[in-house]
Amino acid sequence: MKTTRSKTKTKRQYAIVGLGGRSFMFTHALLKDYKDRACLAALCDINQTRMNFWNQKFATDLKVPQPIPTYRPDQFDAMIRKHKIDTVIVTSMDRTHHRYIIRAMELGCDVITEKPMTIDAPRCQAILDAQKATGREIRVSFNYRYAPHNLKLRELISQGVIGRVLSIHFEWLLDTHHGADYFRRWHRDKNNSGGLMVHKATHHFDLVNWWIQSLPETVFAFGKLGFYGRENAEERGQLKFYDRCHENPLAQNDPWAIQMDKSEYLKGLYLNAEHEDGYLRDQSVFGHNISIEDDMAVLVRYHSQALMTYHLTTYSPWEGYRIAFNGTEGRLEFNLEEKSYVSGSDQDFNLPDRRDTESIEMDNKPVCLLRRQWCKPVKVAIPQGQGGHGGGDERLCADLFGDPQPDPFGLRANQIDGARSILTGVAANQSFRTGLPVRIDDLVKF
Repeated sequence: MKTTRSKTKTKRQYAIVGLGGRSFMFTHALLKDYKDRACLAALCDINQTRMNFWNQKFATDLKVPQPIPTYRPDQFDAMIRKHKIDTVIVTSMDRTHHRYIIRAMELGCDVITEKPMTIDAPRCQAILDAQKATGREIRVSFNYRYAPHNLKLRELISQGVIGRVLSIHFEWLLDTHHGADYFRRWHRDKNNSGGLMVHKATHHFDLVNWWIQSLPETVFAFGKLGFYGRENAEERGQLKFYDRCHENPLAQNDPWAIQMDKSEYLKGLYLNAEHEDGYLRDQSVFGHNISIEDDMAVLVRYHSQALMTYHLTTYSPWEGYRIAFNGTEGRLEFNLEEKSYVSGSDQDFNLPDRRDTESIEMDNKPVCLLRRQWCKPVKVAIPQGQGGHGGGDERLCADLFGDPQPDPFGLRANQIDGARSILTGVAANQSFRTGLPVRIDDLVKF
């Protein structure tokens, strides 16, 4: 039964669960850009040191006058009731998302969750069932939808510039700064993250669902750990190994290592906090016990009968994506190089510019190439946003916390969108194991 609560408060009350690196986008928006209409009333995390670090940063950087009250996970219910929370923002470890999403709805709250919504089919089903039972709202923060370049592709396809989409060729590349970082962190254990088919590719699968306005039907995939991990390093002749980077002489000049004590945020959020929960943020990417893949190929058939070939590489010399849509009246091609980063770090890698500007830019702006049948190719200017995720972070926060605006292209993602995006990855994981195609409708009942 749906729980109701008095709405006499002038500000909507928010609590955030999970205070790792991804929480910053939401806390910064609530405490700075939307503080006149929203209140960040409480923080919840397993690690008190981490919450204390954020309260210190909020005071010094954002001039927040009083520390935000902090709670442990076993105090979640009490936190909701004490602060009369309207919306819970979930940015915790992926495998715990369902726990907080479901309980928040049961307590009468709406939910904003980081992607992925969850990591497997049973947890997904539990979220869908709980949302139906409570009637609460779930928003999944697919910030890539809000990036101007991705929105322009959606607009072009919806205008029918290439007719009906019949196939998509999609390659996403993570470079050796960003890609390697998933193999240092908790993501390296598939039980925590669902692997990169779920944790990372949920972004990409959601984009395709949204771009072509269709849903995945059948998935077949291959995946392997072919570059990272100790065995792969040994085969390439690398023989100097360590478990973690901090205070290890072997890691001092290793380009694959990160030095947390050189980053204020990595030190405050993780190095100084590890005595509480034992989480080591700087594990070797060539260590043992990595259970996720680093090279993945996926074939998807959609309900529209469009076919997609998708590839995710995590050890590339450059970061970005290449995509081509083939339609009944032509072809649309787009390449984009993205800025690399390490999650939660304030370090600047000063990466060199390796872009092939002749093929992807016009007048210093990115372009896509429209090849209509029987016509000369045309370069179409693509707008480029500033800030995180190609400008998507700021626009997403405006949509979540600002004044309601028209949404003609369906930017806002709910629990159905969240489920459809992860289920392509969940199906791919199952196909990795079995060598067989997987039907999405066999995984979850909507």
